[in-house]
Amino acid sequence: MTGVVQGVGFRPFVHVLATSLGLTGHVGNDAAGVFAEVEGPADVVAEFVRRLRTDAPRGALVESVTAESMPPTGAAGFAIVASTDAGAQAVTLIPPDTAVCPDCLHELADPADRRYRYPFTACTYCGPRFTIVTGLPYDRPFTTMAGFPLCRECAREYADPADRRFHAQPTACPGCGPRLAFRPAGAPTTTSTGDAALADALRVLAAGGVVAVKGVGGYHLACDARQADGVARLRERKRRSAKPFAVMVRDLDRAHEVAHLDDGAVAALVSAQAPIVLAPARDTADARALGASVAPGNGHLGLLLPYSPLHHLLFAPHPDLPAVRLDTLVMTSGNLSDEPLCTDPAEADARLAGIADAWLHHDRPIHVACDDSVVRVVGGALQPVRRSRGYAPMPVPLPLEAPALLAVGGELKTTVCLAHGRRAWLSQHIGDTENLETLALLARTVDTLAALSRIDPQAVAADLHPGYLSRRWAAERAAAMGVPLVLVQHHHAHVAALLAEHGLPPDQPVLGVAFDGTGYGPDGTIWGGELLLGSYAEVSRVGHLVPVALPGGDAAIRRPARVALAHLRGAGLDWRPDLPPVAAADEVERGVVARMLDTGVGCTPTTSMGRLFDAVSSLVGVCQDATYEGQAAIELEALAEAAHDGPRGWALGVDVAATGALRLDPGPVLRAAVAAVLAGEQAGRVGWAFHSAVADGVGVAADLVRERTGVTTVGLTGGVFQNGVLTRACRDTLEQRGFAVLVHRVVPPNDGGLALGQVAVAAAGGGTEGS
Repeated sequence: MTGVVQGVGFRPFVHVLATSLGLTGHVGNDAAGVFAEVEGPADVVAEFVRRLRTDAPRGALVESVTAESMPPTGAAGFAIVASTDAGAQAVTLIPPDTAVCPDCLHELADPADRRYRYPFTACTYCGPRFTIVTGLPYDRPFTTMAGFPLCRECAREYADPADRRFHAQPTACPGCGPRLAFRPAGAPTTTSTGDAALADALRVLAAGGVVAVKGVGGYHLACDARQADGVARLRERKRRSAKPFAVMVRDLDRAHEVAHLDDGAVAALVSAQAPIVLAPARDTADARALGASVAPGNGHLGLLLPYSPLHHLLFAPHPDLPAVRLDTLVMTSGNLSDEPLCTDPAEADARLAGIADAWLHHDRPIHVACDDSVVRVVGGALQPVRRSRGYAPMPVPLPLEAPALLAVGGELKTTVCLAHGRRAWLSQHIGDTENLETLALLARTVDTLAALSRIDPQAVAADLHPGYLSRRWAAERAAAMGVPLVLVQHHHAHVAALLAEHGLPPDQPVLGVAFDGTGYGPDGTIWGGELLLGSYAEVSRVGHLVPVALPGGDAAIRRPARVALAHLRGAGLDWRPDLPPVAAADEVERGVVARMLDTGVGCTPTTSMGRLFDAVSSLVGVCQDATYEGQAAIELEALAEAAHDGPRGWALGVDVAATGALRLDPGPVLRAAVAAVLAGEQAGRVGWAFHSAVADGVGVAADLVRERTGVTTVGLTGGVFQNGVLTRACRDTLEQRGFAVLVHRVVPPNDGGLALGQVAVAAAGGGTEGS
């Protein structure tokens, strides 16, 4: 049996199934998955094989069952035998980390149970998996639990096929397993352990302090989200002035109190993956206060439920602290902005000094750093924003055969991908590879994923951008291995990732609408508002946003007011002093920008749709300076979603350039927006009209491409399509025009999906050879 069949109770399931059917034989793990020999009447053996698929345990994913006849041995009974490394060329699938199950939670809350209040309780069906595995096959010696020998009672459970903890690799108890340790800032060492350490951490949280809490895949920085002063201190220390914080709430009732949750959001929150769910905030005093503190300017709250026993204990009444009842905690990544997640106590002590008031450590090593996943519901279905804990390292099926490949993504929201045959192993979220620390994490992640997938890459794929550190690393890696470097254009990779997750065959052309902030084009300019026609092997640029000069390059990305000035100039509109971006720039800045635009010095041509959203956000007075990626567009979307109406009839111009490519001209919609702002129209209504105009422009362009080519499938991809208002509007207008519309459901539309697209392009023979 192959698939996700290790670490999910599959061997105990096989043992119980065979025994119940009166069969004899044995079952075990090997590097390929699970093997079994069974002996009995032919019809009963056939029933056994059938039920391997139909009755598989929760968490298992049976990809294949291969059966062959063997001579009978006359064995008595049925046994679970030791794991082997036979069949090393085949690969089993390591399951993701999963949220604590109801049975373990019951034990956690039962004073009569020996695991009462034990923060590391786990079983065959729940707990850490990917973050603790160090090798194959998935057995305790090849996990970070190898350093915790089982006590007599745990060993009995581990060896009992009828027990829920039979061969549960993360299992332990207070007598033999990991322990908590508390250290306050300023203390040279820990001052308490076990439940006393938890009590000390709760005291700090209740007093408004910040505690670095070691979790499943790394550290969180936690504070009481109800205490705005504490959240403000965390923002100042973490250097994160406005970017939203994730919030862990005690239970689903508390989540409903602060956010509107549809069935899809609820299902995601309570799932085994337990991601952060972006949900619209309620318009109540409680929710408004929470939103102003943890997600200023954002109409959504990023909520998650406790997913480990330790998390549940943070919200449960402590015997020593009956008055402390927390129900809403900030749970943000344990790092400084743009740095990798902390996973080791010594590392956390050093790197989080000056941010945390105290540390709640534990001694179960984390082998693989794994940040929380993030999803949102768009159009009634889940859209990944960050695919990490709970989902990684589950492979994505490929619609074409791939040689052994490694892809390293882009620069932001990086993931890596290893592929061979019809499987692509996509890593957890690594982060932004703009610094050497994150690049080192990328290298470690590649090594870990290669060991688990047993792939020896015969080519390395990277982004076309010559300035990306990830491309330089890929070139060095390819040279060291003596294999080719394949360079894949950024937006082609976006489109290919979308097609791959939908399983489209290589011979089916699609119109890919790839909208994002930045992507290096083959012409040396910055693309980002692209219409690409084709498939995996190649695409042609059949349309794009009209280019505008970006004054100051990356500096303009952090200053939407500058982008707005450039777009106003590009549309032939005056810099009137009563327009917000003009007022936001003093005379000196306006003079500098004007000279840059007049001479072209220091300007980079761009077709970026993301920058157009920044410009409109600035134009309506929402955001003039961005402190995090996408801030201006996110805040504009929030106001547009709240308004849900606005002026009608605005248009994104669509015409044909001399080259024959379609041009999406923002001039008409910018002129309409300026007139509306000067007339005193509300920012949200202007934002809604702008979103609608972009969607209508996409529909008109798609119609023109269909007239030329007959293509009737359109894919929406790129980071701009994290915007739920735009995604819904584009999907609706395209479907009304008779198109089949593809949107992301497996990998994010942002750069977190690039590595999958690079693999698909390279597998189809696309891209260009680099050095």
